[in-house]
Amino acid sequence: MMTAEGAPAKPETFLVLGATGGTGTHFLRLALAEGHPVRALVRDPARLTVADPLLTVHQGSLPEVPGLNALLAGVDAVAVMVGDAAAQRRGPVTAPFVHALVPAMRRHGVRRLLYQAGALSTSPDRRLPPKLWVIRNTMGGTYEGQHRDNEAVMRYLADEAHDIDWVVHRAGIGSDGPSRGVLSRSEDQYSVATFRDCAAYNYRALHDPGAIHTCDFTHYRSVR
Repeated sequence: MMTAEGAPAKPETFLVLGATGGTGTHFLRLALAEGHPVRALVRDPARLTVADPLLTVHQGSLPEVPGLNALLAGVDAVAVMVGDAAAQRRGPVTAPFVHALVPAMRRHGVRRLLYQAGALSTSPDRRLPPKLWVIRNTMGGTYEGQHRDNEAVMRYLADEAHDIDWVVHRAGIGSDGPSRGVLSRSEDQYSVATFRDCAAYNYRALHDPGAIHTCDFTHYRSVR
């Protein structure tokens, strides 16, 4: 039996990183609404706007996460929706964390990983579409460190994590707001989407066998 969001009805435990962000907050609400226990790792618990008996909050920040092994014990899937452009201008943040996360997942038998990158980050096996390349090389300079960090994560997963059921969502995130429709995975089509719709796609992608080992965009087939 599947829920309306495409995830199994059986309760699973999620470890969520980036739970206070725009996409992470909506992901958190989706998982909790479906009755799934969630462990959220956040820098500032005061920024968390969700409260639920199924939610356990842990304070910490990337790249080094003390107690990562304890956080992963009993977890079914991990969702990483983290971005800190200022910190990533100074150096990689998510790549060193993922380098530590994947071996820890192996130790605890956790196979599923969702990593959200940006649409302007290049996947290991194909170039950016011309329009996105122009945007990145003209207006996207502020986020160059973030793109390079995302690209390092994708290369590591593609080269070193064949045994993990990872999915990378190169999301064209716009802003918050009501749903504009359902996002579908695509190698070359992309849409600027709401936080809510990106979160719903991330939630479904963790249970989509066809998405495993992909670094795809998402787009709206039709917009409401």
